[in-house]
Amino acid sequence: MKLRPHHLLCTQGYSGKGYSDEFVENMTAITNLLSGDEDVAIDLVFTTDDICAKCPLMLGEDLCEDQQKVKQFDEKVVDYFGLEEKSYIYQDITREINAKMTESMMDDICSECSWYAMSACKKRIVGD
Repeated sequence: MKLRPHHLLCTQGYSGKGYSDEFVENMTAITNLLSGDEDVAIDLVFTTDDICAKCPLMLGEDLCEDQQKVKQFDEKVVDYFGLEEKSYIYQDITREINAKMTESMMDDICSECSWYAMSACKKRIVGD
C-alpha cells in the first residue's frame, strides 16, 4: 500500500466522511485494513497515493486541486518526524509519530485541513 506522509495522520482520525461516496468507500477499506490486528507494510511516497486515487480533487499523478496545501501537510510531517520515502510498518511508524506528537505540532500540520475540526485526528493522536 502506498501512503503519503500526512495520510499517516488522516488514517488515524478518519470518521467515515469524505469528498465523495467512492472516496469514502476506499478510505474506509484502507483504514479498516490499517486498524486490523495484522502489521501492514506501507510504502511512504511523496506523491499521490492509494487514498488520493479515489479522491475527486486528484487531477493527475502528483497533482491535486489543493496541491500547495497538500504538499505543505506532507512536508511538515516529514520535517517533524524525519521520515523518508521508503517502506515502513504502518503500526510502528504511527506509534512512533504519536509518541512524539504534541498538540502544537498537530495544529501546525493540520490547521489548514478542512476536515481537521470535525475529525478525530487530534483526539486519537495526542489525546484529550
